[in-house]
Amino acid sequence: MSETGKQVDAGTGSDAGAGSDAGGAVTPDWEKRFRAPRVSLPDWAEDAPDRSLFVSNATGTYELYAWDRATGAQRQVTDRANGTTDGLLTPDGHWIWWFDDKDGDEFGVWRRQPFTGGADEAAVPGLAPSYPAGLALGRDGRTVVVGRSTDEDGSTVHVVRPDAAPGAEPVEIYRHRESAGVGDLSHDGSLIVVEHTEHGDAMHSALRVLRLDGSVVADLDDSKGGEVELGLECLGFAPVDGDTRLLVGHQRRGRWEPMVWDVASGEETDLALDLPGDVSAEWYPDGSALLVAHDFEARGDLWRYDLATRELTRVETPRGSVSGATARPDGTVEYMWSSAAEPPVLRSTSGRVVLDPPGPKAPASVPVEDAWVEGPGGRVHALVQKPAGATGPLPTVFEVHGGPTWHDSDSFAAGPAAWIDHGYAVVRVNYRGSTGYGREWTDALKHRVGLIELEDIAAVRDWAVASGLADPDRLILSGGSWGGYLTLLGLGTQPDAWALGLAAVPVADYVTAYHDEMEALKAMDRTLFGGTPEEVPERFEASSPLTYVDAVKAPVYISAGVNDPRCPIRQVENYVDRLAGRAAVHEVYRYDAGHGSLVVDERIKQVALELDFAARHLR
Repeated sequence: MSETGKQVDAGTGSDAGAGSDAGGAVTPDWEKRFRAPRVSLPDWAEDAPDRSLFVSNATGTYELYAWDRATGAQRQVTDRANGTTDGLLTPDGHWIWWFDDKDGDEFGVWRRQPFTGGADEAAVPGLAPSYPAGLALGRDGRTVVVGRSTDEDGSTVHVVRPDAAPGAEPVEIYRHRESAGVGDLSHDGSLIVVEHTEHGDAMHSALRVLRLDGSVVADLDDSKGGEVELGLECLGFAPVDGDTRLLVGHQRRGRWEPMVWDVASGEETDLALDLPGDVSAEWYPDGSALLVAHDFEARGDLWRYDLATRELTRVETPRGSVSGATARPDGTVEYMWSSAAEPPVLRSTSGRVVLDPPGPKAPASVPVEDAWVEGPGGRVHALVQKPAGATGPLPTVFEVHGGPTWHDSDSFAAGPAAWIDHGYAVVRVNYRGSTGYGREWTDALKHRVGLIELEDIAAVRDWAVASGLADPDRLILSGGSWGGYLTLLGLGTQPDAWALGLAAVPVADYVTAYHDEMEALKAMDRTLFGGTPEEVPERFEASSPLTYVDAVKAPVYISAGVNDPRCPIRQVENYVDRLAGRAAVHEVYRYDAGHGSLVVDERIKQVALELDFAARHLR
């Protein structure tokens, strides 16, 4: 329940954009956007491409669905109170693997069931519950590589070998205290890539190639010996038997871009793609070309790169963002596209919509406008939306993204659209720490964690007020996860700048959060701060919202999942107790899930509570 005892039912608030549904019930457009059925980009079985797996909210909770493209048949695979999104098809298409945790705590085991339906079973008997750290399944149907993470063991990789006796326990082939995970398994099932951070920098991985017995084949580490840390990521082995080429993402030119590394010979092929911004890629199914995903200034597009001719050809997509894409065996490309104004649609280069979920479509929103603002660390990119035809100054929500290594884009988001429907302008800031603007921009937040990001947000806030867009007396700082952390930190370090704060699943007390959070995030925090709270206490104190809680003047709304392993509930309660101790205006909503909710009704309720809190506490 709410801390103050006030309850707000899902769907309450303004009827902006409301329409009548069947039966005469009035549902506002903002709620329809959450309820509209959606699907993810389907995963497909490498050796049975007609068998696909996707995620949908069709039942009101995000769950896994199997889709037989040959017959058109679809069926729901999982059915859990808090939803399921982590799943994988075996290459032969016979099995669906899914991760089973408890109430969103992300700590659990892998289970599997037949593609055609049947009972679930333990997928890897003998492995105790853990946090997942990658999974790779062999084409032989028997080879399994499982990455695990626990506080006790650090990061481990376990293998079920194809010659193992039935029921034999998996064999551990890798272990390290620092974070690591499974990258990929070669097409013939003989080689494994492990992404690791043994050098202690959790923001920049290195790669190690192992055989199934754990013996080392090759290492690639761009971080060692350099003053500037560079990261690598595994993008996948070539989909051809006996092919030892590995597609690798690197940062050697100050941004993410792909190269090809032959792990047997050591030869590296630099693709040097002439595209600004960050670039990623995946293989076409025959291994002759790459599907290139290009992200630049909050928008994305696709390209085809022919490895023989080195020719780069654009794959035509509308202006906006591509959130995922895959090349099919027939040469077509399927991709998920949206813009800030237009809801997601799963398209194919064949010209058709690939998978159109049944039910009402999400109402459109308004286009996004770009703003470039000079900040203390360089030009800051912000995305601005306001109600159609509205003129400022407007009450304005600064919606801060999580991550922090993430970025807001010109893509459809029901949350910002809800605020716009209620008459607010929405500003989203890709502060230092965001991806998509080069390695230096992403890496800039080290040591002065949180404070650097807030400097960029302050610069955009000043621009928004000076430009006449935002009403300086009605500025809301809002965000979830890292965005929730920045919200609480901003309310305390910039107490006169904000009229209201809305923090979802936030870091509130950084020292307690560090000790309670999952091990992989501890490694990330050690990288960001340069040590543990005991080693660099002054840095944790300077960056913790709890340090500044007594300076907070604005009303604060906080929502938190009681099973959250990323921003655990105890550290939130510490912050709330301090607010309550001085009778500061605040409300808290706790819900039975982890780091956010996969249940549509629950998400709608949370947005309704935020809208109501703002309506009651803003002029």
